[in-house]
Amino acid sequence: MTERARPVTIAVAGGSGSGKTTIANAILERVGSHHIAYVAHDAYYRDRRDLTLEERRAINFDHPDSLETSLMADHIVALQNWQPVEIPIYDFTIHQRTKETQHVEPQPIILVEGILVLAEESLRPLFDVKIFVDTDADIRLIRRLHRDIAERGRTSESVINQYMSTVRPMHLEFVEPSKRYADVIIPEGGFNTVAIDMVSDRISSLLLHHLHPSPPQE
Repeated sequence: MTERARPVTIAVAGGSGSGKTTIANAILERVGSHHIAYVAHDAYYRDRRDLTLEERRAINFDHPDSLETSLMADHIVALQNWQPVEIPIYDFTIHQRTKETQHVEPQPIILVEGILVLAEESLRPLFDVKIFVDTDADIRLIRRLHRDIAERGRTSESVINQYMSTVRPMHLEFVEPSKRYADVIIPEGGFNTVAIDMVSDRISSLLLHHLHPSPPQE
C-alpha cells in the first residue's frame, strides 16, 4: 500500500477586515469544502476564564501572545499526517472559549486563515502556499465596525477605541511586515474576483494532482 501524500497547506493572512474570510470562503466554494480542512487562527485565542469579563475585554487581542499558536501548529501537523483534530470554539461576546470543540477531519487541502499566520515564525514552514490579502486601512476599519457590531455585540465607540489602541499599532508592527513572506498578494480582498479565480484554479490543480498523482516514470 502506497503512503498518502501530505496535504497541501495554504495560508491566508492580512489585516483585520481585509477580506481574508471572504477569500477563504470563495476558495471553499470554488474548490469544494469537502476537500478542505479549514483552520482559523481566531479559534485559538487563549482561554482566560481566570480573569473577569472586564479584564478579558482589556486584553490586546491583536498581539501574537494572545493566541495559543503552538496548539494550532500541533493541529496543522496532525492534519498533515492525516489525523483528525478538535479545534477550540471561541465566544467573542464574552472573550472566552466554550466547552465545545469543532471536529475537523484531514483533507487533501488544509486552509489556514488568520491575521498573524504569516507573522508567526513557527507557522510559516508548515505552509506550501502563502497568501496575503492587502486592503486599505479605511476599508478595513469600516468592515470591522460592521462585523463587530453585528456579530460580536460591540458598540461603535468600543470598536473604534480598540482599533486605535491595539488593532492599528499591532497591524503596523506585526501584520504589515508579514506581507514580505507571501507568495501571492491579493489587493482589495473579496472584491478582486480575478485574483480569487486564479488562486482557486491553482488550488484546484494542486488538488487534482493530489487525488490523481502521475504514475512513477519507468
